[in-house]
Amino acid sequence: MHRPLEPARRIRYLEMQPGALYKSRDIPTRRVNFMPRYAFYLIAGLLFSFSVFAARGPEVPDYQAEEMAPGVFVIHGPLDYPTPQNQGFMNNPAFLVTDSGVVVVDPGSSVQTGEMVLRQIRKVTDKPLLAVLNTHVHGDHWLGNQAMRDAVPEVPIYGHPKMLEAVEAGAGQSWVDLMMRATEGATEGTEVVAPNKPVDDGDEIAVAGLTFRIHYYGHVHTHSDLMIEVPEKELLFLGDNANNGRIVRMDDGSFAGTVAALEQLKKDASAKVLVPGHGRTGGWEIVDANRDYMATLYGSVETLFEEGLSDFEMKPQIVEQLVAFKDWVGFEDELGKHISLAYLQAEEAAF
Repeated sequence: MHRPLEPARRIRYLEMQPGALYKSRDIPTRRVNFMPRYAFYLIAGLLFSFSVFAARGPEVPDYQAEEMAPGVFVIHGPLDYPTPQNQGFMNNPAFLVTDSGVVVVDPGSSVQTGEMVLRQIRKVTDKPLLAVLNTHVHGDHWLGNQAMRDAVPEVPIYGHPKMLEAVEAGAGQSWVDLMMRATEGATEGTEVVAPNKPVDDGDEIAVAGLTFRIHYYGHVHTHSDLMIEVPEKELLFLGDNANNGRIVRMDDGSFAGTVAALEQLKKDASAKVLVPGHGRTGGWEIVDANRDYMATLYGSVETLFEEGLSDFEMKPQIVEQLVAFKDWVGFEDELGKHISLAYLQAEEAAF
């Protein structure tokens, strides 16, 4: 018998009744001896209660899970950066419902987001949680692991070995701290729960009659990016290697590596439903658009670098060449950084 998903653990408090510890009698010493002890326990309990509530951020409101293919549900998060208003929720958590259980991909940016994902799963099924997959090390995608592990302590969580190494080296806590700052404490209570099952390029995870085929191309958006194909569903999870309507953050990425990976992916994978890390689910047009953006930007930087222009001198020309992306979320915020990063990568490649 499968164990159904359990609700997030709650702390219960015992109510202390004043008459439960002693009865007032005419022996003053009993009141003197017992009252301070009782008062101490009462005050300590109240302080503990207050501290527990203060150590948890508020619940993330429910976002609808949309069925994008039979048994495949995606919760499309906001396209903004993490803010107090969105409580750090910004990615696309997804779950697959099979005959015997549920598989979750990228459960989100906090324990609160993970709990919201579990609530959406329970609206669809009471089948048990079987596995969790993380696409890469950026915490907006995987800090919700904590809620998954709280619900099913033995659940396997898959990630690339480089992600496991980075989390162990401190990247996990860095992301917890970043989310706390960005949301002004809305993610309070989130703890690092890293993947415990390493997977690499070419690996296939068989779960409940489905195959989760792993594609890994080295340095792309990060050094730890997985793209996950589910052939039986004609489904492909892109992670942050390709977003839809949102400029990909490239602080840890490689422009040339992203172009090469997206070109190779089209040869290696066959799917009809593509789930980006951010933005609406769609088809291969998502991959094509991201490949065009990266190739145009990096190619332009290489050309202008050879002409002797500095990165800030390049920007006006590159803006004109990328006008098709001007309405994508993050265009104004990321383009200058992208040009500077691409300049450094072009310089390194040249020497």
